[in-house]
Amino acid sequence: MTLQIRISWPAGHTTATIDETPTSTALVGALPIVSTARTWGEEVYFDTPVSVALESGARQVVEPGTVAFWTDGDALALPYGPTPISRGDECRLAGPCNLLGALDDDPRILATVRDGDPIRVEIVRS
Repeated sequence: MTLQIRISWPAGHTTATIDETPTSTALVGALPIVSTARTWGEEVYFDTPVSVALESGARQVVEPGTVAFWTDGDALALPYGPTPISRGDECRLAGPCNLLGALDDDPRILATVRDGDPIRVEIVRS
């Protein structure tokens, strides 16, 4: 089972395709959520009401546009380029994160998110 979520903020929106994992199941159960965007280098992250354990496939270095869940901060992490701890052009997250899926569009759209923006995540109903 895969499903789509929509992530929106004042300057834009994007969708992501999410795979079925223990973390994504918990997240989908909490949707819709509204949170406050934070930026860290070329990454957008925000708090969620979900708290889960690290999964076996968790990774710290991911591709741009990966939808990741940072278990240490109960936050969704959406990298689109280097962070302050990246080596070169890689997307290096703050720590190992559970992988949920990927953005459907160019991840650079996330550059329009400003620190402090309201951000909403909801299921896309077909």
